[in-house]
Parts: sequence; structure tokens; C-alpha cells
Amino acid sequence: MNFFKNIKKIFDTNSDKEIKKYEDGLAKTRDDFVNRLNFLGIKYTKIDDALFEELEEILIMSDIGVMTAINLTEKLKKRVKEEKIENFEYLKEIIVDELLLIYVNGEILSSKINFNADGKTVVLFVGVNGVGKTTSIAKLAKKMKDSGKTIMLIAADTFRAGAVEQLKSWAEKIKVDFYGKENSDPASVVYDGLNKAKEKNIDVVLIDTAGRLHNKVNLMKELEKINKVISGIIPDAPNETLLVIDATTGQNAVEQAKSFKEIVNLTGIILTKLDGTAKGGIVLAVKEETGIPVKFIGLGEKEDDMIPFDIEKYIYGLFKEWK
Repeated sequence: MNFFKNIKKIFDTNSDKEIKKYEDGLAKTRDDFVNRLNFLGIKYTKIDDALFEELEEILIMSDIGVMTAINLTEKLKKRVKEEKIENFEYLKEIIVDELLLIYVNGEILSSKINFNADGKTVVLFVGVNGVGKTTSIAKLAKKMKDSGKTIMLIAADTFRAGAVEQLKSWAEKIKVDFYGKENSDPASVVYDGLNKAKEKNIDVVLIDTAGRLHNKVNLMKELEKINKVISGIIPDAPNETLLVIDATTGQNAVEQAKSFKEIVNLTGIILTKLDGTAKGGIVLAVKEETGIPVKFIGLGEKEDDMIPFDIEKYIYGLFKEWK
């Protein structure tokens, strides 16, 4: 297993700004998680059940998740036995290897937005209030605008105080089109907004929605109605349904992802505030427990601090200081 050594060689000599963001953004997790793992090699002179028991605790503490931690530990035990591993330094490589395999799970994953090649692209955003949904929409809109696309933001979170105005302010700041109406039926706002987007020949429409997860039935009906309106105006849309969750909420973020998965057909996750937590293992927990890939991560407050998720850069940022 030379995966980590290979990517480390590549990334250690690469001055790419995105790699630097992973390094800096995962510093809190790296300092906590990797230091604990390194201590295992000092504390235990041999690889045995006691080491694995403590390793499992460290994994859980990093918010990798109970089931993910148990599965990873069992895989490590199996490989240690089969490959007769006695050296902790080699076990470290196996840990990195298995973390990557857990996330990828034999799939071909992409953080790219599924743009509609034959017409307008519609991206629907869901997530509870307070997770950074509106800001994430604005950051993604800015990225798309900078790549040459025309953008419209639609505010379908119509009843939360200030939600429409907040999205409108972002639209004005990044100079993209906007449509929204306070205290109006969300589906009718989407209907009117999409028709205006068609009139203006807008390339990409980003739609904000309400996040009242405490009332799943109402939210499900609302999202079903919105989806029906979207597909009625633009066939095969929405092209993406992205869930925004806050990394600092730990396992609560996983529970949110599970709940929204029951309500709507999610295509990807935006994980905000990853730089603000020492438990960055949440990336692996979300993917392992929901099967939904992380498409973007937030590693800071600036407009360019939301970047496409790359599992290799994530692993590198997490274990950069391992030799």
C-alpha cells in the first residue's frame, strides 16, 4: 500500500492553493486526531486487541461515527492478521488506505455539478436553518458566474423572517439575477422565477428552500410540489439536489442527512465550517451512513473558501504530518 506515500510526494511538492486550503482547514482535526493516533504507537509495543479498542475510541471521538469506526477496526484486524503486520508504522499506512476505501466504496465519485448540456441547469438546496445554506448558495453562484455562466437565485424559503432579503442581498453583492417574494407559496415563487429565468435565457438557477425539518410531512409535501413545478418547466430538472449541513454539529449532521434523504432525492452534500471543528472525520461518517457523496466543503469565511471535495486531498490534509 503506497497510496498515501504517493499522494504525499505529489502534494508536498505542489503549491496549489486548494491543497493549502485542505492543509489549513483540517489543522484542528489533524492536531487532535493524528496526535492521538501517534500516541498509540508509543503506548503499545505490539498490535493487539487493547490497541484496537483504543483506536476505535479515537475514531469515534473524531466523529467518524460508531458504525464506521467498528467497520474500519474490523477491516484493520483482518488485514493485520492476513498480512502478519507487527509494525505500527505500517499499520498507519493501512489505516489511511482503509479510510480511503471506506469513502470511495468502489464507486466513481465526482464533486462536479451535473450541468444540463441541452438547456438550463437547476440546483435545489435543502438543509435546516443556521447551517450556512444561503451563504453556500451565494459562494457556489459566484464560482459558476466566474466560470462564465449566467445565474439566477430563487428564494423559495418564503416564510422565514429575513430569508428572502438575505438571498437578495447576496445576489446584489455578486451581481447575479434574483427572484423572490416574501410570505408567498414557495412553489409559485419557483414557478414564476423559472419562467423569468427562461425569458432571460439564464444558464443556471439555484433555488433556496425552507428547512423546517421538525415537520417532515409538511416539508416533504412542499419539496414534492417544488420538484413537480421544476420538472414541469424544465424537463429532467432539478439536475442536483444538494443538502447543506454544518460540520461543527458532529453526529447531528449525519442525522440531518438521513432525515433529508427520506424526504428528497439527494445527489450531494455541502459540508460547511469544516475548518471550525476538530472532528473532521464527519466527512467519512456522512458518506458511510448515507451513501451520499460530499460535493463541496467549507474551509473558511471567504467567498473562495468553499471548494470541491477531493478525497485524496482530504486524506492528505488529515495525515500530512505522517511520514
